[in-house]
Formats: sequence, C-alpha cells, structure tokens
Amino acid sequence: MRPLILALTLTAMPGIATGQTSERPRARELGITVGIFPPGAHNAITDVADVRVGHTTVSDGISVQTGVTAILPHGGNPYLSRVPAAIHVGNGFGKLLGVTQVRELGEMETPILLTCTLCVWKAADAMVEWMLARDGMENVRSLNALVGETNDGGLNDIRSRPITPAHVVQALESASGGPVAEGAVGAGAGTSAFGWKGGIGTSSRVLPQGLGGYTVGVLVQSNFGGILQINGAPVGIELGRYPYADQVGDPDDSEPQAPDYDPESDEQEWGSIMIVVATDAPLSERSLERLARRAIMGLARTGSFASNGSGDYVIAFSTANGVRRTTTGGEHSIDDLANGSISPLFEATVEATEEAIYNSLFKAVTVTSNGRTVEALPIEETVEILRRYGAIR
Repeated sequence: MRPLILALTLTAMPGIATGQTSERPRARELGITVGIFPPGAHNAITDVADVRVGHTTVSDGISVQTGVTAILPHGGNPYLSRVPAAIHVGNGFGKLLGVTQVRELGEMETPILLTCTLCVWKAADAMVEWMLARDGMENVRSLNALVGETNDGGLNDIRSRPITPAHVVQALESASGGPVAEGAVGAGAGTSAFGWKGGIGTSSRVLPQGLGGYTVGVLVQSNFGGILQINGAPVGIELGRYPYADQVGDPDDSEPQAPDYDPESDEQEWGSIMIVVATDAPLSERSLERLARRAIMGLARTGSFASNGSGDYVIAFSTANGVRRTTTGGEHSIDDLANGSISPLFEATVEATEEAIYNSLFKAVTVTSNGRTVEALPIEETVEILRRYGAIR
C-alpha cells in the first residue's frame, strides 16, 4: 500500500505565500549585488503591482518531495481580463503546456502553474476545473491552461504523481502579494541546481523615473546544471562540484582521465529551469518575447550552458492596464512601449533573473527524501570564495 501523502503547508499569512520557509539568507543579505538597478520593496515578482504567488508543498517525509507554485497576473479573472504574454524556449526538453496558443494569440487566459514533470497534466486538469467554476465562466468551452515543470525525480517519487486537485486549488487560492517564500517550497520542494539544493527564487528591479520607472519581477523554479558562477566567481569549480570533473581532472594530476562518461550519473550537467517574468511596462507580445529572450542571458551568467536534457523556458507577461485584452469582439487598441525605450527593461530582466537563481540556491535547505540527500549550498565556504574573487561589494 502506498504511504499516505500529506500536504505540508504553513497557514497563509498576509503577503506571504504558503510553504516551508528558511532562515538562510538571500543573496543580497550576504552582500551580493547584481547589476546596477535597485530591487523593489520585496525584491520579488510581487513588486509588480497586483501579481500574486501561492505555494503548496507536498511531502510525506519518506519519498514524496514536490509541490505546486501558482503565479497570478492580477486579482481578477485572467480569462475575462487577459494580459499579453510571450514564451521563449532556450532549450526545449520539457513539457510546458499551453505554448502554441500563447504564441498564436499573444495572451494568457489562466494563471501560470509550476509543478513536477509527471504532474503537469493533473495540475492542468485541476486548474481548468477551478477556472470553469468561477463567475462569468458559465459558457466557456475552451481554456488554455499554462503549466510548466521541471523534473524532481531524484528527491521525489515522481512516478507516484502525487499532486492532487486540492494541492492546486490551495496554491491558487492562497496566492498573495508581498514577500514570496523561496527555496525548497512549492514547485521547488524537490529540485536541484548545480548539484546543490535548488528551488524557488525571485527578484525584481525598478527602473529610475528617467527610464520610465517601470518594475520587472522574475520568479524561477531552478533545477538545472552547469558550472556555478556567482557574480563571476567560479564557485562550482572552487567547491569541486561541476560537470565533467572526472573527465577534466586536475591539470597537475598525472593520473589518467576516466575513460567513459555517463551523462545520466552527472547531476551537475542535467536539469531544467522555468523562468517567469512580469512587468508593469506596457509591452505587446512581440516586445515581451524580446524581454523573455534576455532572461536566458541572466541564466547563462550563473553558469548554465543549457545541456541536452535541460528544459529552459521563459514566460513573460505585462500587467499594464493599457495592454489588457477582453473576450469581446470588435476593435481594441493597446499601448506598446517604443523599441527605443525598451533596452533598460532588458538589463533589468537579466539582473533579476540572475539574482532570482542565486536566491533559489541560498534559501534552499538540505533535503533528504526518496533515499537521497541533496545538500544546500554551503554559505560560509561560498562567501569566502566570493570575497577572494572580489564578487561581494
């Protein structure tokens, strides 16, 4: 008999998404400053006004370690008041649902859900039921559920597909603004990055008024590989945890290299990441796709090289009132920031993505589940490396 699966969640607090919290510091609290633009009040995707985040963390303390994270573009009905959106695929080894319609129509009509790979369809079905039950949806016959994933099958018994409709509903209905729980929570409960414990991370940037005063917020579900760099410092190499280490070896070592390489056993190589970018700048779907492409640059700054098995996806949307769409026919006009004014938003996106990934690592705790232990990034050793390389200001 399969053990009873328990949903471990904290009581919802105003402005705080439910889920496990960690006393570990965020990157900025350690003196790590990324880029030139300042963060918003919470340094989170929720600094974009009215964006909400909710988590459900699912764990049985034995073999199940996963969850759901919901990102709502605003507090209304996202089907009746749609936001423009775009999707960029950095590497397409993934199961993101809803891609083709977003690309065709340039808009979202549901919240965004993040979960584990084999739970995508269960999460989508639950969100569709939740959406159809809302007021004003009585005659809806088509709905494009937007659900992303990464594979947490190391720490999580992913074949049990433990996500239930109740988990999805809890994430959706607990979503709120304010600070966002990070690390091993929600869809990040069982994920790993660079061979360390990964998870949910978020960050934001606010442009100066002279550059428009717009806010960009990013949330990531980190579960990918590469050679970890923090502000340019080679942390992964210094800590001795990086892909192909047994093939490259020590340059001063006269011992022969390992003759065979098994990519399935190299946890520092494989994995995926979901990146969600929100902004209050008035951007069309074309401009949002350009913004989404820049998020991959922030990912690359952390040491990712988008390995063969990495599903690297970016979903970008705008919450500006002047770009909302409705379900009614006829003509409608939308605002769109001029091309010549968009470059500061590109920089803000790169910065916020990079810092969100760092936060996902620093906030994550060591987790043991499914017969495995994935350690948290060691803070003291990492800080010492950063100081040595001048990466802390």
